[in-house]
Amino acid sequence: MKKILVIEDTASTRNLFLEGIKAKGFYTIGAENGLIGVQRANEELPDLIVSEIMIPKLNGYGVLTTLRQNPLTTTIPFIFVTVRMTRTDIRKGMELGADDYLTKPCTVEELLRAIAVCLEKRASLQQHYAVQPQIVAEPPLPDIIKPTTFERMFPSDHQLNKVFSFIEANYHRPITLKDVAVAVGYSPTYLTNLVQKQTGQTVQNWIIQRRMLAARSLLLETDQKIEAIATLVGYQCMVHFFRQFRQHHGTTPQAWRRASATSSLQKHEQSNCYGTPI
Repeated sequence: MKKILVIEDTASTRNLFLEGIKAKGFYTIGAENGLIGVQRANEELPDLIVSEIMIPKLNGYGVLTTLRQNPLTTTIPFIFVTVRMTRTDIRKGMELGADDYLTKPCTVEELLRAIAVCLEKRASLQQHYAVQPQIVAEPPLPDIIKPTTFERMFPSDHQLNKVFSFIEANYHRPITLKDVAVAVGYSPTYLTNLVQKQTGQTVQNWIIQRRMLAARSLLLETDQKIEAIATLVGYQCMVHFFRQFRQHHGTTPQAWRRASATSSLQKHEQSNCYGTPI
């Protein structure tokens, strides 16, 4: 039986929601303020949380922020049901990792539909990841595109170690933000905000940087065709690869390869010249 936690300080509204949710076969838990809500969430580990924003002792934003920082509660779907309905309020809730946002007055039926959608989305994500274990179990890459630069490229951050480890293992596959989020147990919104806050960059930017590093290694140290290199580092669309390579290097992959080869040759010749006895 799925557990639903409702955090609402108005007793009549809280009881209305709890009774309506319970009538649909859910196990319900109530909390009259934010601190009790966080406590109940940690004790009961509900399958979904419904919360008002304007609640005493710890408002809804504080509740969501606290729960998203705890690995045990960070992936619990969270719905705001509140009288606060400005665009700024909605935006703030979503940026903190809320899964949905309903404005009062709303009916029990509307809340139940929102709950059903959130639970279905979470189940779909879990199923998606469960049926795709091959994401980390495919044949190994050629050694040339596995340079031992993991520690130097990605920043050291205990909160993001799993994120960067997943990118390192899977950048050469067509992974997305959602794949990374499911793998590390965060919602895409929360993961985006966390990585942006900690590193100043997005998850997608880190994936691209890792792919560019591998592409440069292949361009410089092999005679693979550009199309083959694009595929090896995770691109299914050649145009996409060329566009991102130019954005990061200011030139095409072919031109970068020629320029790098010429530079390497010149350095080699200079080294031989200086090493020749007179």
